[in-house]
Amino acid sequence: MYTGRILSTGMNCDGKPFVAYRVSSRSFPNRRCLKSDDAAAIVPKEGFENDIYKSPYIAYNSICIVGDLAVVSNGSQTDVIADKLAVGMNIKDALAYSLLTMDYEKDDYNTPRIAAVVTASAEEGEYDCYVGIVNDKKILVEQVPFGEAVFISTYGSQVPDKVEFEAKTSEEAAKYIFDEGVFANYEKPVTSCAAVFDGEWTIDVYNP
Repeated sequence: MYTGRILSTGMNCDGKPFVAYRVSSRSFPNRRCLKSDDAAAIVPKEGFENDIYKSPYIAYNSICIVGDLAVVSNGSQTDVIADKLAVGMNIKDALAYSLLTMDYEKDDYNTPRIAAVVTASAEEGEYDCYVGIVNDKKILVEQVPFGEAVFISTYGSQVPDKVEFEAKTSEEAAKYIFDEGVFANYEKPVTSCAAVFDGEWTIDVYNP
């Protein structure tokens, strides 16, 4: 089954906050994920750089770390959300504002924008995690219950679905969302990335 881009967030099986993202693509499969200390970006593979002229939606930061917060999304809204968080906007409002402002992608599929933010602290009363989506019919921003993990996709079930995220490290998480667990059921994986907090945020990517 093809479900498009996928992101997952919340707490992993080790009780650690995480974000993870996978590109699944029928039209632009020649992409990879690059990482830095505080971000992960989706870019064309070498030799396919001209693909960015065919679609403005195929290259973007997919993960961004802002202090103790991790942002994940399927497009340029990652940076907008991160900017709003950096100036002190709360998570729910930063997600809602950014998704409403950017709206769904104006491509041939009216691709929804999906995004999530999770805090590094998993202490009771301090933990916060929200996931959101905007498509051509709705906008939804929903809190993820404490201790749980969810995933959402662009063309599948466009609501947060609970998931047992069985990966402890960022390296394991990047591979897990690519083709393990429930995510093995979804077709055309291209590249993936993840960040897990264990004293500090660590980012890893998976490029098969």
